[in-house]
Amino acid sequence: MQGKHSAQSQKRDARPEFWDLSMRCCQLAGSVDVAFFFIFLILGSPILAWVNVISVAMYVYAYRAFKQRRNSLAILLIRIEVLVHAGLGTVLVGWESGFHYFLLMFIPALFVSMHARSAWILAICLWIYYVALDVLMWYIEPLQPISSNALLGVHIFNLTTVFFMFSYLALYYVITVTRAHKHLARMATTDSLTNLFNRRHMIALTEKELARHHRRPRDLTFMLMDIDLFKQINDDYGHDTGDRVLSAVSQLLQESMREQDFIGRWGGEEFLAVLPETDTDQAWASAERIRKAVETLVVENDGARISVTLSIGITQYRAEEALSNAIARADHALYAGKSAGRNRVELALG
Repeated sequence: MQGKHSAQSQKRDARPEFWDLSMRCCQLAGSVDVAFFFIFLILGSPILAWVNVISVAMYVYAYRAFKQRRNSLAILLIRIEVLVHAGLGTVLVGWESGFHYFLLMFIPALFVSMHARSAWILAICLWIYYVALDVLMWYIEPLQPISSNALLGVHIFNLTTVFFMFSYLALYYVITVTRAHKHLARMATTDSLTNLFNRRHMIALTEKELARHHRRPRDLTFMLMDIDLFKQINDDYGHDTGDRVLSAVSQLLQESMREQDFIGRWGGEEFLAVLPETDTDQAWASAERIRKAVETLVVENDGARISVTLSIGITQYRAEEALSNAIARADHALYAGKSAGRNRVELALG
């Protein structure tokens, strides 16, 4: 029973952006129907005026249903309102009124809110309804006609409303797609725990930097860093605390980098920083500053204060060498520092 409730909750919470947009559309459509109420009272069409009162009530109820996460009920109310309102407005005032334009708003909503097969079935049903309404108005006169000037005004109002609603939808989906692409790009290039670049993206960025270096040689330094005795932290305090330590150190490292530098998570508790236009003396000064900052870092854990230190290996890139050779040299310097007592900065020799 609990599993079924969980599955329903997940289904209900799917596509949150779409449901948020639907709530906004409820507000917009309800406001349009309020305007229609006064328009048709002025035009002497009380039936359509009071139909808009019912429409407003349906949108208010649909909005409340969305707020309560009763999305299926809300969507059903909106569909009934638009289908009946568009059909009734067309039959009473005429095809030229443009009420049928609102039926077109269903098309993008169908394909966003459900599976493709179901969306196609409903889209075909909508097409049949639309064509049937069009054909019907070829054979009957409007039941409650209004003057030609008033009809033109209603037509322009409906056309303008649908135009701006479609524009809003298009803008919304462009923003949503752009945001999704950025999120996917961030997921593909960033380590989820530390928010630093992942190893694969660090390699790609470094290869680009090496290509620039080959075109125009300049100082380029690598800094390989490792949290000392990190396994002991995991063993003593648990992996959740270890993750918090990693996150805290990563944030400090990111804040310590210059704009032209880039840094990523190279391994479990190992980090690689690439420092363009930086010689070994400058890199050493930067590494010492980072080492001292990490040394003063304290992570709270259930009343315990956890301190960590960092060992750092530095090497300068040599012309035309493979990236792996430079990284290996920095790695040797790093472990020389660990062998010498940890919490040290070591420069690769040779």
